[in-house]
Amino acid sequence: MYIQMEGEKDFIKSLEEEAYTAASELLSLAHTEPEDIFVVGCSSSEIGGHKIGTDSSPAVAQAVFEGIRRACGEKELYLAAQCCEHLNRALVVERKAQKLYRLKQVNAVPQPKAGGSFATAVYKGFTHPVLVEEVEASVGMDIGGTMIGMHLKRVAVPVRLSISQIGEASIICARTRPPFTGGERAVYDPDLM
Repeated sequence: MYIQMEGEKDFIKSLEEEAYTAASELLSLAHTEPEDIFVVGCSSSEIGGHKIGTDSSPAVAQAVFEGIRRACGEKELYLAAQCCEHLNRALVVERKAQKLYRLKQVNAVPQPKAGGSFATAVYKGFTHPVLVEEVEASVGMDIGGTMIGMHLKRVAVPVRLSISQIGEASIICARTRPPFTGGERAVYDPDLM
């Protein structure tokens, strides 16, 4: 296993840097504005080289959260952490984001085995965390096949990064753009593409 080969402490530290690098690169390509929402789904099991939902790791999740939080802070974005299917893929957000976007709040507190380690770390790390039913995020990162697509605005555009994994987990990223409207004579604003 990767953790045993590299040493757990070094592995955890590398995850924070990998998460920061991936998030920063994605956000630099995504045309975000301050207060946009960045949705992240994260399987700590997959990061550690295990099947999703089988080996939840609070330490792995915390490291990934720290890296992504740093990147979000630099761009002044709200992070939305997707919970697992046991909480119907609800999301942890700061209360400010919930109020600003008028998001429907739901009642649950994520745990490593019911919500996931990443959502749990985010819930514990936020100032005023709440769970909401859904968001329409401007940008998203799926770490380990967590299926975040339901929480992205239309139209999602895949984004390839210089790295394709965090730990042992594949990452899939997307930004969004407004849908095109009009016919063959339409002219589009290249800044919105």
